[in-house]
Amino acid sequence: MRVTLIALGSRGDVQPYVALGLGLRRAGHAVRLASHEAFRTLVTGAGLEFAPMRGDVQEVVNSPEMRAALAGGNMLAINRVSARATQQGALLWAEDGLVAARDADLLVAGIGGMNVAQALSEKLGMPLVEAHVVPFHPTRAFPGAIFPPATARLGGWANLLSHVLTRQVMWQMFRSADSRARREVLGLSPAPLLGPRPLRPLPTLHGISPAVLPRPADWDAAQHLTGYWFLPQEAWTPPPALEAFLAAGPPPVSIGFGSMTTPDPQATTRAVVAALERSGQRAVLLSGWGGLSAADVPDSVFVTDSVPHDWLFPRMAATVHHGGAGTTAAGLAAGVPNVIVPFFGDQPFWGDRVQRLGVGPAPVPRRALNERTLAEALTRAVTDPGMKERAATLGARIRAEDGVTRVAEVISGLKL
Repeated sequence: MRVTLIALGSRGDVQPYVALGLGLRRAGHAVRLASHEAFRTLVTGAGLEFAPMRGDVQEVVNSPEMRAALAGGNMLAINRVSARATQQGALLWAEDGLVAARDADLLVAGIGGMNVAQALSEKLGMPLVEAHVVPFHPTRAFPGAIFPPATARLGGWANLLSHVLTRQVMWQMFRSADSRARREVLGLSPAPLLGPRPLRPLPTLHGISPAVLPRPADWDAAQHLTGYWFLPQEAWTPPPALEAFLAAGPPPVSIGFGSMTTPDPQATTRAVVAALERSGQRAVLLSGWGGLSAADVPDSVFVTDSVPHDWLFPRMAATVHHGGAGTTAAGLAAGVPNVIVPFFGDQPFWGDRVQRLGVGPAPVPRRALNERTLAEALTRAVTDPGMKERAATLGARIRAEDGVTRVAEVISGLKL
């Protein structure tokens, strides 16, 4: 089977689909992955065919408008900025998508590539499998990932409604751009008001560990909770300075917020360093896209741009991050306590899951992050023996799963 995967977004949004591509290729399928030019090396380095999709998500994230929206955690403002970006990108993605999907038998896409993939599926008469790294099928068991976790207190009906609304929020944000791309590039009529209908019913894949999110009882057999989608761990040699830092004392904590931005990176760094001093912890500070500053940090803090999470996290006493789906998966698989500092979107959902599982303290929302709140969370994470034991047990369960192989089995069994 010839499969085209469409993955748009940040590295955390793209990497799980590279892992899926590898699994599908091992199962004997021909795989092409369509994504932003920034991820060409990631894709081709894994031995997959790359199809470029124009646009730069990092440029959007780093724009003054998006930085302000992210800093305030305002989902409406974030959606407005994202909607403007999609207006500019939808025509390009439709054009590039037609090239990426040439000669394919099946499209596979998650939330980032879903809307363009739905339009391409309709245009080309090509079946589409939804493959998500967040729960994206309605259930009474828990609320939609972008809704406040407290929604669950209202009961199953509220949870179910929140999933429907989650889909609508994402669709309505993109609908205008989608209609234009359908009309001007694909020669299609606009999709229905409430969203496109699938060409045919196919399984939906969720790259989440059932040890982290038990399978809802009200999901039908078409919904698959496969386990996380991890790339194979490759040998990685740390720079000598990092190796020396790790050897110079007890296991540190790692702190990094991935692609999230803060209004004042220097102030954030000062708060983080003060919290480390208050809690008596050493740390590896991952600057990432957030631009956390390396200036004036003490010797107990090592600053680096990037380190593979699957190498770093198991060597830590705990890991502090924003709670993105991919980073949370890596943090939990490492078997160490996770401290979640959610900014927006699905991050509070994962912070709530971590706390409910007892493998991390209560989330510290970004707007509540200061010396005291972070120090308290760090102290709990590194001193609570029950939390450390639960984290180690959960990590072992996750590492024993093989979500990528399960996806390959489901797709290989499709009758197209």
